[in-house]
Amino acid sequence: MDDIKKQGVLKTFKPYDLIMEIGSLIRSMPLLLSGVVKVSREDEEGDELLLYYLEQGESCAMTLNSCMRNAYSEIRAVAETEVELLFLPIQKMEEWSAKYKSWRDFVFDSYHQRFTELLETIDHIAFLNMEERILNLLKKKSEARNILEISQTHQEIANDLNTSRVVVSRLLKKLEKSGFIELHRNRIQILSV
Repeated sequence: MDDIKKQGVLKTFKPYDLIMEIGSLIRSMPLLLSGVVKVSREDEEGDELLLYYLEQGESCAMTLNSCMRNAYSEIRAVAETEVELLFLPIQKMEEWSAKYKSWRDFVFDSYHQRFTELLETIDHIAFLNMEERILNLLKKKSEARNILEISQTHQEIANDLNTSRVVVSRLLKKLEKSGFIELHRNRIQILSV
């Protein structure tokens, strides 16, 4: 912890601030101290797909991997809430992995957790219908932010799920009629997920 405190650089971000862009060179590894970060990928047509959310105490396995390989970012990271990140120099990662078992365990646990979430995302795309995927997304957002009201447009939800706004709007109305949610302008009240 002393080495992390000495070497880390603290940065803060506001909601919707871009933290990392696809194709940018990664010079340090972020450790999330507070807030929620959305991690996504983009296809050749510019369509975005949500991979996972990072929460307090977590780091992004995709970023860890890019740091270790001195490679460019394959993900986009955007602040969902107010965010505090501690950026750690990539040169220290290998040194700390050899020196501290706790650091090595943290890195492997991060890889495992993100891999599990990626498998879950693949399962949702392959096996769930869009209505179930929307409910799952709202549940994840609710849990990550510890709130029951999500401030998000239908288009933003469609972007996260790589579908159309029309489909999302129709299914949100259906979920509202079923009593799962209550729709308001640019926000969704979760009643039962």
